[in-house]
Amino acid sequence: MQMNPPEPPLTASFRARGLPLDPIGPGLWVPRHFGNPPVEQRTTRTAAGLYDFSFMACFEARGAQALSFLHRLQTRDLEGLAPGRLVYTLLLREDGSVFIDATVWRLGQACYWLVTGRRADIAHVRRVAADFDLELQDRSGRDAVIALQGPASAALLRRCGVSALPGYFAFLDTRLFGVPCRVARMGYTGELGYEIFVAAAAGEQLWEALKVAGEPMGLAECGFAAADTLRVEAGFILFTRELADPATPPELGLGRLLSARQRYLGAAALARRPVQKTLVGLVPEARFQEEVRALDPPLRPQVPVPGRAVLTSAASSALFGRTLGMGFVHPEDRYSGTRVRLGARLTGRVARLPFYDPMKRLPRSPAG
Repeated sequence: MQMNPPEPPLTASFRARGLPLDPIGPGLWVPRHFGNPPVEQRTTRTAAGLYDFSFMACFEARGAQALSFLHRLQTRDLEGLAPGRLVYTLLLREDGSVFIDATVWRLGQACYWLVTGRRADIAHVRRVAADFDLELQDRSGRDAVIALQGPASAALLRRCGVSALPGYFAFLDTRLFGVPCRVARMGYTGELGYEIFVAAAAGEQLWEALKVAGEPMGLAECGFAAADTLRVEAGFILFTRELADPATPPELGLGRLLSARQRYLGAAALARRPVQKTLVGLVPEARFQEEVRALDPPLRPQVPVPGRAVLTSAASSALFGRTLGMGFVHPEDRYSGTRVRLGARLTGRVARLPFYDPMKRLPRSPAG
């Protein structure tokens, strides 16, 4: 009989406060909001937001064949990954479709972390590991994972006693308020941000300490409703949405994550698969915004036909003052401004991802 995993470390404290909780996996819950999702969105964009990501899974691989195992399991070439660095990556199925996205952290010479969004991913990871000589541990739930996101996040960490901060896609072991923790610079919002791994028993204490220290800087506690909107603005995929139906890395716009060495599971099948769809931003026409937010992803896989989009995500953006979406279109409809159907009566236009580009990497129109 399949047992649900232990409850994430902070969930009991959120439940005791009477906060609304949403399921994000069997036995796993996240706060939906702390009172006002639009305010939580704006605060993350202008100051800092505190998020609970303790639902995530963490698997540790160590041993002489750990690197060979990871080159089979995921799509990035890790030969040059230095200790203290991490990469964003994909795990594929045998048919070349994306099983899950993840990060790989190099802790030492033959020791790595794999962090994914689902505790159940351990079954897939173990199947691949069976062909290699290594030690594989499921660390999920041992740590609370606290995400600190927003332009004031670095200043807040310094205020909390951190002597040094990691660079982008790097991590280091340090102390916050004297509590040992591992801090990585990354995030899910498009802002400067950090994810903090701390022993589960110290999670509630650290959350409260960060909240108090951040109040003078404008920090707010934030729920997954705000995180979901911010990740749509930033063009990030969510496993329950963009990966709900089979999609390949090129269809997701993530072909850059494929190693040229092609040692990973699914590489041969992927080379033979045609690109049948393209992930894009979708902006519904103004009169359809409420109806679009109420749409659910299709219950069965769909291949988009010309002129029609398969909506995967929709969120109400406080920053843009309107509903923004993500979804798949036929490759010929991938160009910005193309008008597509989102439903029986709903229409919208294709937009380039990400919607939110604070680093100004994308060319902008005079109004953009």
